[in-house]
Amino acid sequence: MKTLIVEDDFLARSLLTTVLAEYGVCHVAVNGEEALAAVVRGFEEKNPYDLICLDIMMPVMDGQQALQEIRKIEETIGIMGIDATKVIMITAVDDSKNIMKAFRQGQCEAYLTKPLDREKLLKHLVDLGLVAG
Repeated sequence: MKTLIVEDDFLARSLLTTVLAEYGVCHVAVNGEEALAAVVRGFEEKNPYDLICLDIMMPVMDGQQALQEIRKIEETIGIMGIDATKVIMITAVDDSKNIMKAFRQGQCEAYLTKPLDREKLLKHLVDLGLVAG
């Protein structure tokens, strides 16, 4: 599994990297602009990400904006529905408004709130078919 962790908080980024590195390659971006560049590069190299863990609240470009742009890129190259990159949104607060916005728009598959819970993350990976149960 190839994962992109998009997180500006060092501790959350470190935890995600530690947990997800057990399942494959992890790359890191600290804001939405870096994430978009990584996603584009992955498609150009014919080696896209299987999973993106995307923080909602970040400087430069927030997670909602980045997610919308990622989905536009996928649509442009003909990737939609179940073939799209799996996205888990992450938020520092139980910000149901932002999370529900992403769900309503059908743009993310799951969400986690901070502090991050390893077991919940692993359950999402199983539910999304990214790792064996």
